[in-house]
Amino acid sequence: MRVLGLDVGDRRIGIAISDETGTVAQGRGVYPRRGPEEDLSHFAALCRREGVERIVVGLPLNMDGSEGEQARKAREFGEALARRTGLPVEYLDERLTTVEADRVLSQAGLSERRKRRVRDELAAVLILQAWLDRAR
Repeated sequence: MRVLGLDVGDRRIGIAISDETGTVAQGRGVYPRRGPEEDLSHFAALCRREGVERIVVGLPLNMDGSEGEQARKAREFGEALARRTGLPVEYLDERLTTVEADRVLSQAGLSERRKRRVRDELAAVLILQAWLDRAR
């Protein structure tokens, strides 16, 4: 089962897709947001092309577990994508994935400029991999 993992931000969306067995998350880049309709069309086409059966969206909860503005935006995007694709969408607490992504990228010795380019993709991989591990 192929699963799409998304790290939804205001400017960019990090993308990860699982292998066919639903075991390993693989980064698929970063999508620069263009507007609600274009964004939904892009991801609906990606789901069709890749044979995606489920979507996991990172939910950026506040440290106390409550949902703030960014979590609301991520849910709205996920719900709109579910309506567009007809696929089930699940949400995963992603409070510390960006922090973890930064840590990994710093250890890899990447420049700040390079880190910015891959941070969202790595966050999507971490979100999706956590979901896949829990699903097993």
